[in-house]
Amino acid sequence: MARRKRRVGRATLGIISSLLIASAITRIGVGMGPALADEARAEEVPVAANSTDGMNTSALLEAFQRREARLAEREAQLQARIQALNVVEEEVAEKLASLEAAEQALAATIAQADGAAATDLEKLTTVYENMKPKEAAALFEEMPPEFAAGFLGMMRADAAALIMTQLEPETAYSFSVVLAGRNANAPTE
Repeated sequence: MARRKRRVGRATLGIISSLLIASAITRIGVGMGPALADEARAEEVPVAANSTDGMNTSALLEAFQRREARLAEREAQLQARIQALNVVEEEVAEKLASLEAAEQALAATIAQADGAAATDLEKLTTVYENMKPKEAAALFEEMPPEFAAGFLGMMRADAAALIMTQLEPETAYSFSVVLAGRNANAPTE
């Protein structure tokens, strides 16, 4: 019973597919007829009723000359378009090259600025490490917890511990919370 239903289903799908294909072919055929007729009408050349008649030959010659003139005009238009596209292509290539150069210059500037900032932070961290713990603690008390915790995280552990012992317990706790939570949102996988 199940096989019969599958066969009926496959047959139905085959019939529907055939109808869709026939519909597509019909639509293409119906749509092409007028298009081909329009093209033929545009290219129509008067046919001589009698090839020995001088008037019909001259009409035929005129029609060929008009067609040749139209083709020459289309060719000239296409050549102008091609030339315009070549000019635009060159301009785009030049602008792209200048953008790439600007991007490289910007990347170098950013790298230099990042390097300078990192160097400045390292120097300042070294200064705080070399200060007396009580004096450094007084400075850290005035800093916002996120800012101070950043320096404490960069310091040697022994220097940071000496400064933390000199801080008020609430302040030391807030710095510890910031330090502990700095990488809490970092991906673990």
